[in-house]
Amino acid sequence: MQYFPTALQELTEQFGRLPGIGTKTAQRLAFHVLEMPYEDAEAFADAIVKAKKTVHCCPGCQNLTDRELCAICGDDMRDHGTICVVTEPKDVVAMERSREFSGVYHVLHGVISPLNHVTQDDIRIKELLHRVSSGTVREVIMATNPDTEGEATAMYICRLLRPLEVRVTRLASGIPVGSQLEFADEVTLSRALEGRQDM
Repeated sequence: MQYFPTALQELTEQFGRLPGIGTKTAQRLAFHVLEMPYEDAEAFADAIVKAKKTVHCCPGCQNLTDRELCAICGDDMRDHGTICVVTEPKDVVAMERSREFSGVYHVLHGVISPLNHVTQDDIRIKELLHRVSSGTVREVIMATNPDTEGEATAMYICRLLRPLEVRVTRLASGIPVGSQLEFADEVTLSRALEGRQDM
């Protein structure tokens, strides 16, 4: 038996297709949209359509943009000789919040994950190799997540970059500020020791 109108059921199903949204959350979102004033619902729908039509990958760094080049690639004040390789566009935002990095980025849009059937051909490695082979890049900083897949992807890319004679570095990782040593795992402690600095 169908409890809700077909249109509401379809809206719920569409919300349910979003990552991290279960059935109950999808229903709440669908009901919320129905309770919105018509103008707000229309603006919400228009924003989705506009984003799909205008947002694309920057041909330079593969980050998301609605321009020919993203703001970072188009900024002459950035150090275009240093590329920070990240997994997803949201990682660019995290790095920019630190205000410590003045180079440019390369977004892979994923990591190599055999269990999830993601190979090196499914992410943006070829575009990175093309950028580095231009000869203007001095350093590539691998900033993928320090988990199994992120480490494997970083090592794979490092092997590909070695013949291009570019410096390849890895973000240091270790004990988070405000945490306690007793709760740190062995890998984190090992990385913290490797990345130690003079005081």
